[in-house]
Amino acid sequence: MNRKYTDKITCDDCVSCLPFLEDETIDLFLSDIPYGISLDEWDVLHNNTNSALLGKSPAQAGKSAFKRRGKPINGWSRADRNIGQEYQDWVRGWAKAVYPKMKTGASLFVFGARRTLHRVVNALEDESFLLKDVLAWKKECAHHRAQRVSIVFERRGLAEEAEQWQGWRLGNLAPIWEPVAWFTKPYKIGGTIADNILQYQVGAMNVEDCLCNGSSPTNLLEFGFRKGEKRFHEAQKPLDLFEFLIKLTTREDQIVLDPFMGSGTTALAARNLNRRFIGFEISREFCQVAETRLNNVPKDHKPKNSRKQPTLF
Repeated sequence: MNRKYTDKITCDDCVSCLPFLEDETIDLFLSDIPYGISLDEWDVLHNNTNSALLGKSPAQAGKSAFKRRGKPINGWSRADRNIGQEYQDWVRGWAKAVYPKMKTGASLFVFGARRTLHRVVNALEDESFLLKDVLAWKKECAHHRAQRVSIVFERRGLAEEAEQWQGWRLGNLAPIWEPVAWFTKPYKIGGTIADNILQYQVGAMNVEDCLCNGSSPTNLLEFGFRKGEKRFHEAQKPLDLFEFLIKLTTREDQIVLDPFMGSGTTALAARNLNRRFIGFEISREFCQVAETRLNNVPKDHKPKNSRKQPTLF
């Protein structure tokens, strides 16, 4: 049944397609899932909308970052307090379909937002996955907007207060890292992880092929975009980052699943490393982008046991 979906990106809702995959056949789940923070229309995963959501204020006009208006953490109404639970329910919906398809002991890497990752953890744990670790992907740079409090007060005509709050800002610190939750499908009670590796060929880490600057990898992932690597999606991650995670946890010809393929980075990384992939993407626009990337970039198969260093900072 997997043959229909293997080594291609299917333009469809993953929840409707996942049941057709064979059970216990997926060696790795790797996905940069929607974060549920209203980054764009595809990231609005709640019912509590507002006419201002994803709009644009005069201050945002012409800006490359923060192009759309999101919801403040405090929300605009009492109903906004339900957004977190609605996101968790959405995650649990596809996690339930994914669980039987994963091999026993297989890994799942799920990218998330710092504010909503706990909802992802709760949802996957409720579906019996085990949280192994939370990795940190450190970005090369971070878009940051923190408005000066003094300017806000000056615009209100509060000169004295503006003077008192010189140097203070509104907002958050520059978001230089993003979390990556590392889950596993539990192996059989009474057995060992070594037994599981023998039976299912998953559960170990390929440390020697994933050395970073000659040292064993850590849970701080410092990967940047390759020189000339094009950006097709505003949430796109570096190809080297995805290749590292695939190489760390899978062997050649094993199957990598990404139900939220976006611009196709998971598929491209899997193909580069001689892995098979199964991908779903609900947006026809991004399906076409992903297919174009796969078709236009020549295969870059690396020799077995290659120790080519990734693009680090």
